[in-house]
Amino acid sequence: MPTIKHKEIKPITFNQVTLKDSFWLPRLETQKKTTLPFALHKTEHAVANLKRCANFLKGIPDEKPFTHRFVTSDLYKVMEGAAYLLMLNRDAELEAQIDEIIEIIAGAQQDDGYLYVNHITKTFNVDEMGTKPYSFVIHSHELYNVGHLYEGAVAYFQATGKDAWLKVAEKSAQHVYKVFVEGDPNYNDGKPVNQAPGHQEIELGLCKLYMVTGNKVYLELAKHFLEIRGVTFIPDGEGVNASDYAQQHVALTDQDKAVGHAVRAAYMYASMAEVDMLEDKNHYTNALNKIWHNLVDMKMHITGGLGAIHGIEGFGDDFDLPNKEAYNETCAAIANVFFNYRMFLLHRDATYFDVAEVALLNNSLAGVNMEGDKFFYVNPLEADGQRLFNHGNAGRSAWFDCACCPSNIARLMPQVSGYMYATSEDEVFTLLYAGSEVDLELENGNISLKQETQYPFEGKVKFDLDMEEDSEFTFKLRIPSWARENFLPGALYKYISKPSEAWTVKINGAAVQCTLDRGFASIRRTWSKGDIVELELPMPIMSSVCDTRVDANVGRISLTRGPLVLAAEEVDNAGPVQRFYLEKEVGTFKQEAIQEGNLSGMPLLTVPCKEIDKGESSMKLIPYFAWNNRGNCSMNVWFPNIESLAQKSLDSMQFNNDHYGEITTSFTANCDTNDALKDGRRPQSASDRSLPKWSSSGQEGQEQTIEFAFPAKQKIESVGVYWAEMDSIATPESWAIQYKKDGQWLAFERYVTDFFGTDLNMYVVVHPAAALHCEGLKLIIKPQAGKAVGLLDLDLMID
Repeated sequence: MPTIKHKEIKPITFNQVTLKDSFWLPRLETQKKTTLPFALHKTEHAVANLKRCANFLKGIPDEKPFTHRFVTSDLYKVMEGAAYLLMLNRDAELEAQIDEIIEIIAGAQQDDGYLYVNHITKTFNVDEMGTKPYSFVIHSHELYNVGHLYEGAVAYFQATGKDAWLKVAEKSAQHVYKVFVEGDPNYNDGKPVNQAPGHQEIELGLCKLYMVTGNKVYLELAKHFLEIRGVTFIPDGEGVNASDYAQQHVALTDQDKAVGHAVRAAYMYASMAEVDMLEDKNHYTNALNKIWHNLVDMKMHITGGLGAIHGIEGFGDDFDLPNKEAYNETCAAIANVFFNYRMFLLHRDATYFDVAEVALLNNSLAGVNMEGDKFFYVNPLEADGQRLFNHGNAGRSAWFDCACCPSNIARLMPQVSGYMYATSEDEVFTLLYAGSEVDLELENGNISLKQETQYPFEGKVKFDLDMEEDSEFTFKLRIPSWARENFLPGALYKYISKPSEAWTVKINGAAVQCTLDRGFASIRRTWSKGDIVELELPMPIMSSVCDTRVDANVGRISLTRGPLVLAAEEVDNAGPVQRFYLEKEVGTFKQEAIQEGNLSGMPLLTVPCKEIDKGESSMKLIPYFAWNNRGNCSMNVWFPNIESLAQKSLDSMQFNNDHYGEITTSFTANCDTNDALKDGRRPQSASDRSLPKWSSSGQEGQEQTIEFAFPAKQKIESVGVYWAEMDSIATPESWAIQYKKDGQWLAFERYVTDFFGTDLNMYVVVHPAAALHCEGLKLIIKPQAGKAVGLLDLDLMID
């Protein structure tokens, strides 16, 4: 099959680069040994659902599939990650496992190409999926799922040369083109659906299909979905049904701000850049430039995180960037990497890659622990060790009901070496620095590069060049923004003082002056075998302040070193880190390495600071991405510059239950108490008898209610319940929430990815589908027959 190359600049894919470093290579080994098998195990239920669907199509008796809109997308992402690992190291056992799953996927696809388990098997939920295929595109995830299927199929074809999954993808894409562009008599009464997907992603998958097959229909379909967005269909509801939630408020060429759901948005921005690049046009350039500046000037956390606001998992108003309450979904940071990498390829400007690097090394990398089996969905910049910020957890979680983030991590990590190099006819671009080897083809001949570095912990980078004949070309070394001007491009974050030591370049040991061209130190000369290029990027600890319109960061300082955001964690500092403050920039620092545990070898930096009631003191810092690998505890990124502000932060860690108001229940067992619902004590398990609880023991089988009358109307962020299971107490058959507004009890509509679940040994957390201000809440709990229900805790978060 023909391979379509990008115009002018060619990205060097990850399978062309051999890693030789001590930073990324161990993570890839962990990915293969732990994360991938763990993720494949966690997505076995998706495989089982596809198999039931295949049996349904074949007429083989089987139990019905469970109902879920996007569980297959998690499987496809994990399989994509497996494909990348197979490219790096062919593994017959893993390959056979993936081949078996592919056969099941193919069996679950209709003859016409349609692939969506619950509509095929008539097990759909009307409210989430519509009454028939493509009747509820805004939320069904039908197109989102196959978008991830396309990406996985392309990766597996490139890894193995096997085209069985690629044929499934092409069959699906041609079906989607017919239904949405031409019209298919079996769908929508034969009229083109002509509606953009509710969750963008298919556009990226279609671009990859086009690049590997050369079939322009796929690129046309990607462009079609972008062109009709905000034109042919504009939602008019609230929350997840608001027109800007999925960026459907106006045509893409007229958009100038980042709005709505952050993952949807960043996937879309990446696809806009990709389509422009593949078509060699600037159709979306003006809109993308405005949106990009809105992000880096007003809406991006210093960690590269996007989508600061809970509820919509997305963007708030300009400069609305909380720290402890930040959302910053891991998937959004990964999408930020995708977007800015494509912007670099489109514009050949390192400024965009500077953003991609920060998002990768900070927010994205924080998404998985060092062992590769626990994850962040949510990534705050401050923690107290108690707040359940991570979908019912005060730290990392082994998995999530909505498992998009772990599966995204599973496919991102093996691709990292693909962000290290790019070429044009006579240029070599060095991007993400890491110990590696690569062979590159230029117009004047082939060259081999060997890179040695301890980046991102140290700033020395050395390149050894090897070639058969002397060759003239331009060697372009990325000089990151953090080494020149500020930690990140844009107007949000500024160094208090500029770097005192300048970056330097040497060729064969002699210093050279370089022209800085769009963020690259560009050296054009005739190169010879054995030439050595050395780049020195000094890495002092730098102090940054934030635009004063970000309320959360007024009077605060953030510390960074190289491309890494630094964080103080309680485990290294013998107590809550909110007690520390910085009256001035950090000058000297002491560096050592953590000696034991899962962070063994991780840099540990000690800096001077001030401490409440003590004065002169010191605190220890680690890279932000490494926090919460040693248990749940306090953490901070933005440090106060005065003692009173530090005291305010420390005081805010104290649990306060005033917002719970008055609690009344339909019944409370004699040995139990309503106060257990608001005492802030965290259970260790569903059978934790060391804590008080609320239960209906004595009224087994009877419906129960728990009502909260608030002291004043307040905005609900989330409700989390921790079910008890002991004696006659069991999880309920079902439960729901109502809210009180203007004296009326109304149904609590949950966010689209949340469930009124009954999982044990965890907090089941639900968020409102739209902004919710109310006077009270009521839980309505239906027990199992002959069983009581009980709660060990209820976590009520307000905004």
